[in-house]
Amino acid sequence: MNFRPTSRSSAASLHEMTSQDQTTPLNGLGYLLDKRYLLHNPGQEHPESPQRLIAIQQVLKEVSAEERWQILKPRKATLDELVLVHDPAYVESIEKAVKRAPVCLDPDTPVSVESYEIALLATGGVLKCIDSVCSGTLRKVFAFVRPPGHHAGRAVAGGFCLFNNIAVAAAYARSHYGLERIAIVDFDVHHGNGTQSCFYGDPNTLYISTHQYPFYPGSGNFNETGSGSGKGYSLNFPLPEGAGDSNFVPIYSQIIPTVLDQYAPQLILVSAGFDGHFSDILGGLRLTKDGYASAAASLIATAERLCNGRICFILEGGYNMQALKDCTAAIMAEMETRLPHKISIPEGSVYREISRQAAKFTAGLWKW
Repeated sequence: MNFRPTSRSSAASLHEMTSQDQTTPLNGLGYLLDKRYLLHNPGQEHPESPQRLIAIQQVLKEVSAEERWQILKPRKATLDELVLVHDPAYVESIEKAVKRAPVCLDPDTPVSVESYEIALLATGGVLKCIDSVCSGTLRKVFAFVRPPGHHAGRAVAGGFCLFNNIAVAAAYARSHYGLERIAIVDFDVHHGNGTQSCFYGDPNTLYISTHQYPFYPGSGNFNETGSGSGKGYSLNFPLPEGAGDSNFVPIYSQIIPTVLDQYAPQLILVSAGFDGHFSDILGGLRLTKDGYASAAASLIATAERLCNGRICFILEGGYNMQALKDCTAAIMAEMETRLPHKISIPEGSVYREISRQAAKFTAGLWKW
């Protein structure tokens, strides 16, 4: 990922983060956050810093979320749950690696001695969210977990990720709740190569990604559409640097809802990365908080229409603290409202070409 070092504070505010589990939910809304997530420490100058969740906690206090949303408490994922998508030997290798910490799993993915246990807690936290949504206790949930996950493959770490939180969540929802169609939508600035690889031959999980291209990790071109019975169930919208809201938002307002209408998912999971924001150090899409809000609103409205409102946002990237706070607040506002957020802007200059190219590679499966 070739991150540029930035100065980050340590987990000095550890005591400030709550892990309550009892409040009155507002319209079936919930979030998951826990102080233990701060213990994963990739190093003082690493952008995937504990400070990210401290910034989010500030937002939650500013919008009084602790008073109005159900607060979920995480648990650790079990080996049986992790091996729904990960190789057992890979899980063991991560456990062994952290015992030698500090050590790097790849050039971008250093770990501390706590990282294995916290990664278990991150994945397990997302599974707790799946339980709450699939059981009907809640309808819309935001999982504020770290380390992130969408670059982790079946047997490989990378891009700050150890275990693939959202992929395990999708597999868990299918195995434990009998769901047959799950949609994963990824709007991180980086393509979720790990998530795509987990379901590349699987029609029971539809993976849709918008991302900067060419960019780290180098995957996510139009022609990556799946294999075998999964052909057409990976759908990529690679965006050029500087694409901005005008090319990003129409994909979410016009194309993705149409595809999801045809797929009819029973659950929507969102890899929510905010590193495409114009002020983020790691991306160059030049998106705004309004662009993210509009994308989220479209997905929320689609979930209301197709799967009884069941949607779970799962934190991925986002490394500018103010942008992270602004985008988090904007999406939580969309989760609360009944009126979808819309940006009135002309379509960007490359949107039509992106739409045409993506349609050409859908194997005739999707129409828009």
